Amino acid sequence: MHGNNIHLWPFVEQARRGGARLVVIDPYKTRTAALADEHLAIHPGTDVLLALSMMHVLFRDGYQDAEYLRECTNGADQLRLHALRAEHAPRHVSAVTGIPAESIERLARAYGAAGQGRGGPAVIRLNYGVQRSQNGGTAVRAVSMLPLITGSWKQPGGGLLLSVSGAFPFHSQRLQMPELMQAGPLGRAARTINMSALGLALTEPGSEGGAGQERSAPAGPPVKALFVYNSNPAAVAPDSGRVLRGLRRPDLFTVVHEQFLTDTTDYADLVLPATTFLESKDLMGAYGHLFVQISQPAIAPRGEARSNVWLFGQLGKRMFPHEPAFADDEDQLIDQALGSGHAYLAGITRRRLEDEGHVALRLPRDADGETLPFSTREWFATPSGRAELTPVPEWVPPVESRHGAEGGGRFPLEFLARKADHYMNSTFANLSGHRQMERETAGKLEMHPIDASARGIVHGDPVRVWNLRGQLTLTASVGSTVPAGVVASRMDWRKLSLDGENGNALTSERLTDIGQGATFYSTLVEVDKELGMK
Repeated sequence: MHGNNIHLWPFVEQARRGGARLVVIDPYKTRTAALADEHLAIHPGTDVLLALSMMHVLFRDGYQDAEYLRECTNGADQLRLHALRAEHAPRHVSAVTGIPAESIERLARAYGAAGQGRGGPAVIRLNYGVQRSQNGGTAVRAVSMLPLITGSWKQPGGGLLLSVSGAFPFHSQRLQMPELMQAGPLGRAARTINMSALGLALTEPGSEGGAGQERSAPAGPPVKALFVYNSNPAAVAPDSGRVLRGLRRPDLFTVVHEQFLTDTTDYADLVLPATTFLESKDLMGAYGHLFVQISQPAIAPRGEARSNVWLFGQLGKRMFPHEPAFADDEDQLIDQALGSGHAYLAGITRRRLEDEGHVALRLPRDADGETLPFSTREWFATPSGRAELTPVPEWVPPVESRHGAEGGGRFPLEFLARKADHYMNSTFANLSGHRQMERETAGKLEMHPIDASARGIVHGDPVRVWNLRGQLTLTASVGSTVPAGVVASRMDWRKLSLDGENGNALTSERLTDIGQGATFYSTLVEVDKELGMK
């Protein structure tokens, strides 16, 4: 939060001045963790177990809100029996998670008491690292059950936040118009390829992979053309070695619509200049607030830069000259997006947004005028109208983790390919000022003294970080930012690093258990001292 969610940080500090306690659960000692009241350095991929252990204490010590569970959830009895199993007690979970049993007990009791209004509210700020483990979907689901058990959703400021983007009911069906695929030459829905398996899709179409290895790319004909926009896959897609082999294919025609000469533009047959947000009109939801916003262009497009709307409209007109949808401009698309008829968008029009800049969603309010998401059954959009606590979450360790099938073998260290503090994903890496700020940590491998000593490595030594997918040449930074058994390095554009690689040379194309997302933080490596290098 302190580094990448800075607009939230003042509210965190205000709450702490009022007596709130900040606990950060993260394998890495981030800036936020360094400023917290307590940092619990959890082992990667064990969040499910920690959540189950907290549930164990909550149910054991009577912190559950029985009335809320009865009214707003399904499966509370099954979850309670599962959580109270002996293996979920803090004394058993401690060895796996790396968090002392007394810390788990203290955290769970404090959370339970706050959730019941004794010193509350209790709020969980869930962030995006949790789900980037092989069991990340189950982890998010398990953590999301905690405020359901205590009923903390009934308190103003209580509950859990990952992103509120799902609260913006824009008319996606009208904007996407999937019926055009049925009416087009295909006569069916187009094939979809998961970007997290891009390397497989470009190099081994239809591959089934190996048992326990990467998930397969969808079966089908080879990918012969690639159009990249709003992304930089050469830097951000997992298993970048395989991605680059695909991008180098002489029979692949690659077009990149970009603002800057990224790693991906180096492999393009054609680069088309794109506008920035300063040159485009757009409608916006949000991750962290509940206001619809409109963004007006501050300047005209520079040079030959064109927006996504213009570019895809022009392509559509040429490919489907009789389809009127491709003539729609930004204003018409904004009107369509706001035309879903959903109650949350009542009274919100483009004209009003142009006049006011931002307008709050029209969310339900209780008799006291409070908006309390998930405090009553009306908020749940599930078929049952309740939160589903079954099937109960089970902990399955990631294959690439110290507790998984490949743990303790040739590659014993868990690797975190961390985002750079001064970039936003891969954005801003083009700016010399941001690169200068990042230089202090760029090219470093952060190690715990125990792991460094076992390999004869001291602070400042050149090291090789490697697995069977690739390798990085970095400089050892020995300290306390990671627990024993974990190493970490900041992500950068490949072309800005000394050896032309970044952390995705080591990550795999395995997908998460729910949602089929990337598993960046389920990666095992070994580290060697690079002899003879200065």
